[in-house]
Amino acid sequence: MDAVSIIALSMGAAWASGINLYAAVFMLGYMGTTGHMVLPTELQVLSDPLVMTAAAVMYCVEFFADKVPCVDTGWDTLHTFIRIPAGAMLAASAVGDVSPAIELTAGLLGGSLAAATHATKAGSRLMINTSPEPFSNWAASITEDLLVIAGLWTALTHPLWFLAALIVFIMLMIWLLPRLWRLIKTVLQYIGSWLGWCEKPQTTKTATSDQSAEAIEIKSVSDKYEN
Repeated sequence: MDAVSIIALSMGAAWASGINLYAAVFMLGYMGTTGHMVLPTELQVLSDPLVMTAAAVMYCVEFFADKVPCVDTGWDTLHTFIRIPAGAMLAASAVGDVSPAIELTAGLLGGSLAAATHATKAGSRLMINTSPEPFSNWAASITEDLLVIAGLWTALTHPLWFLAALIVFIMLMIWLLPRLWRLIKTVLQYIGSWLGWCEKPQTTKTATSDQSAEAIEIKSVSDKYEN
């Protein structure tokens, strides 16, 4: 594999791990087993039948847990301690047998990328859970699964396209995460006030053009918990 393909595989594995670790592990193992790709030496363990079976079983568990409102948020919270270190390990292993400095760098970048994608997924799901109907959870979960499959396939077959898309995705996350965090904070404050744990947050009547979308969403959350 050339340098671009290795970078795409390393970052692709980390990116996918933050969204659905078990789908990423199974897909890499499956493609290695069927000969669609040659896994780096340190990732060949993913082709082991035991690893693939474990990944498939856990994917089935996540497939159902990820589609139940509130259960998906609990699942994401638990996997904060699983997806991020696993993403770092996969990214470091994907660069193969190189110098420790390069392997450590790949691990740091991969862990950071997995953390960002995991935070984006978990934050989005928490906001989706404010909706009373379950269909948005199903749609989001299925979209995420398809995104992992399509993203890894692109990383393996068209690495330059994947890296270009990844740059756009990272820029979108940089723009989105602070807004998600403000909305999540507001939701948690309303839940806390509803339970009597804290005071109800004050919402402003006006907002700047950059914050108009957040103000509208905050108002909808406020109306829901007031009712």
